[in-house]
Amino acid sequence: MSLRLVVRLAFLGLLCGPVVAVLRSPAVLAEVDEIDLVNVPGGIYVMGDPGGDANEAPRRVKVDPFRIMRKEVTNREFARFVAETGHVTDPERRGFGWVWDGRWHKVKGADWRRPKGLEGDFSRLDDHPVVQVSHQDAAAFCSWLGLRLPSEEEWEYAARGGDGRRFPWGNEAPRQDGRRLANFGAVKCCAPDTWDGYGGTAPVGSYPDGASPFGLLDMAGNVWEWTSNVFPGRPEYITLRGGGWGNNPYCLRVTYRHGNPPDIGLDMVGLRCAGDAGA
Repeated sequence: MSLRLVVRLAFLGLLCGPVVAVLRSPAVLAEVDEIDLVNVPGGIYVMGDPGGDANEAPRRVKVDPFRIMRKEVTNREFARFVAETGHVTDPERRGFGWVWDGRWHKVKGADWRRPKGLEGDFSRLDDHPVVQVSHQDAAAFCSWLGLRLPSEEEWEYAARGGDGRRFPWGNEAPRQDGRRLANFGAVKCCAPDTWDGYGGTAPVGSYPDGASPFGLLDMAGNVWEWTSNVFPGRPEYITLRGGGWGNNPYCLRVTYRHGNPPDIGLDMVGLRCAGDAGA
């Protein structure tokens, strides 16, 4: 089941500064979409994959009930956050972001408005997931909504439920024929691929056949998503989950873990927010 949350008063908690109370103006309130949060019941499940990487070793985990966004945060939603708060992202401060074309490039002027750099076209991407946002930017956005980033334990449970499946839709890896289950890259790692209709990001929720047991969309592919956990063995990194539009199916498994520094932006990394049940 889902509930609708209309945000009227929120607090912007910046990781590197004081907490600032933000009162929404009527004009902005009129434009803010309802945020679709899915209620995920608590449960005990086996997190990880015995056939995966070493950091995916299975362990039993208890998850309390929580809520999480059905879809990834869009450029339109992030633009409203920026318009109201004046937030400046880490890539904007640094003057560059990271862009993928089969390998990573540091690109001047790449930020959430221009994911590929100064020559990029943002005009048709309102319903696509926001990218080029750091972990710090993602946490600030969620705080603005009165929410937070999900933990890894919450994220994986929301993606797979309790039956141990390898992908949100089941155990079948996505293919470049048949049903379109996710927005991902070439089966042979790792390059953008357009078979699924998009060489980069896709509008959020474009692959309903790939929904998780709780009805969440794009939990595999489209963009990686920041969590609140540090990466195993690399405490200076933050864990990302879900895989992105340029990854192969191995990286789309619900148990796969990747880590990045918390202050960088990439054109394959976005977010979705979570919250405590009933908060």
